[in-house]
Amino acid sequence: MSKKHPIVAVTGSSGAGTTTVKVAFDHIFTREGISSVFVEGDAFHRYDREGMKAAVAAADAEGTTLSHFGPVGNVLDKLEELFVEYGESGTGRTRHYIHNEIEAKQYNGAPGTFTEWEDIERGTDLLFYEGLHGGAVVDDVDIARQVDLLIGVVPIVNLEWIQKIHRDSSTRGYDSKDVTRTILRRMSDYVHYITPQFSLTDINFQRVPTVDTSNPFVARDVPTLDESFIVIRFREPSKFDVDFPYLLAMLHGSFMSRRNTIVVPGGKWGVAMEIVLTPIIKNLIA
Repeated sequence: MSKKHPIVAVTGSSGAGTTTVKVAFDHIFTREGISSVFVEGDAFHRYDREGMKAAVAAADAEGTTLSHFGPVGNVLDKLEELFVEYGESGTGRTRHYIHNEIEAKQYNGAPGTFTEWEDIERGTDLLFYEGLHGGAVVDDVDIARQVDLLIGVVPIVNLEWIQKIHRDSSTRGYDSKDVTRTILRRMSDYVHYITPQFSLTDINFQRVPTVDTSNPFVARDVPTLDESFIVIRFREPSKFDVDFPYLLAMLHGSFMSRRNTIVVPGGKWGVAMEIVLTPIIKNLIA
């Protein structure tokens, strides 16, 4: 952790909705005039797209599993190094994973590959990470310890699967059966390396649908935000001086379910994040 160069990490699995949280942070940074550097978790995968296919095939042949959820599929030591160096000096090394043709033109590379490692420009107010392992603790790597504000985005698992199946099928062209096989292949790593992070997070945002999601593999559409509630859990409310009466007054339709948990209507997710997180971010910067 760093008082001079704070690090904010949003962690959640594929299909969890971490991008929604990133948009809320973008609004906060713009409104408050905060200069941030964005680091994506995909930059710390061990293999590019073709390399991952080959590595997965080799693991299958050996009777083992390999996924982006686990440490074998990533270079978590480099992510920890980045967080340590940024906390100490406000810089560090990262790269970019090129997802599609649009990014290929932007970064002058091929989709499914990485850019070269580069130093982060000095002078930013904070580092913002969004990815799978913002709170990972694996063997001798402790990424969570380096983070000043750790946020989990974790919808109930059936909703998470629905979102992933629909996203990968509609925007990435994958067959839904292939996406299901990927979910099954990742399950062990999900249980051992993704889920434990949510016990270390400072704040969890969990989306709970109010419609039937009992069979996510045949769901025709993704439940909307208006068909959901957002459960916001603070691990230690006193750490950030959380003012629950203020939050209840500002977020119409919200209620307390436990002493450290507030529930808000799904349609207010974006504004709830900004109301909750803005004073915390301002204090980190101050």
